[in-house]
Amino acid sequence: MTSLHKPLPALYTVYVLRSTVRHASLYIGSTPNPPRRLKQHNGETKGGAARTARDKLRPWEMVALVSGFPSSIAALKFEWALANPHLSLHIPDDERLAVSKQTKRNGRPRRPPLSMRSIVSNIHLLTGVASFVRWPLNLHFFAEEAHKAWAAWLRSAENPARPGLRVLTDFVDDTTGILGAHDEQAGIHALPLDYAPVKEYVQKAQDVVAFEKEGSCVHCKEAMVSGEGLHAMCPNTDCVAMGHLDCWSKHALDGEGDSEAVIPQTCSCPSCGGPVRWGDMVKELTLRVRGEKEVEKLLKVKKRGRKAA
Repeated sequence: MTSLHKPLPALYTVYVLRSTVRHASLYIGSTPNPPRRLKQHNGETKGGAARTARDKLRPWEMVALVSGFPSSIAALKFEWALANPHLSLHIPDDERLAVSKQTKRNGRPRRPPLSMRSIVSNIHLLTGVASFVRWPLNLHFFAEEAHKAWAAWLRSAENPARPGLRVLTDFVDDTTGILGAHDEQAGIHALPLDYAPVKEYVQKAQDVVAFEKEGSCVHCKEAMVSGEGLHAMCPNTDCVAMGHLDCWSKHALDGEGDSEAVIPQTCSCPSCGGPVRWGDMVKELTLRVRGEKEVEKLLKVKKRGRKAA
């Protein structure tokens, strides 16, 4: 099944690893499951990358990651651009920060060495370029040093972080979870790997659609025929306003005032007045129309076991 026939993923990330032995050693990768991937990099399970396999650099820790990608392919594109900012075509030449000063034997430019400053500066750049600026991305920091590098870069940059980019911090000593017990509610271990965070939202929409109570579009006021067309629901708690997807899009784009934009970022609900993040609303909609199995698993009520006689 192609990604066009799947719901938006529960989680897909582009992460930054740092060696706890040698902080100058950094690595960029992508995964839908950061805790599992970290174990692979540290040799606890199979599947790590060759560049992180040297014992003298282990254990590794995840110090930052970007989440909110609409597909694995989208995350891979961002990962490659972040790891190769000197070559990426997503970055306009007049905005490029990384420049290769050496060449490989085959004549191609050699990748400039990574540093925390170079990584955060290119995250700032990439999240604002045309290819990625309208994606509902989140930037997570798990190490204070990484967040300080981000803050220092923003103070020197000409432009602030792009609107809509959520910056989240959860500073932990993640090395405690690498080779021993870890806090399940901290750092990468607290990231939702499934659709649990949108369970109530999904249930709310299912309750309306299952009984064909869509009603009239909150925007154009025309009646919505159940099962015909794409009807998106407001994500705010206790609001069940629904509307045609194209009506939501027009409403959001008109409010943003960007005549060249195609994909909305945010808007407010005409019914409850609450904020609506386009990515959140579309994730629920794709779950409803493309993710029957995922929804069934998410909303499944566990059966009580029989009591012993």
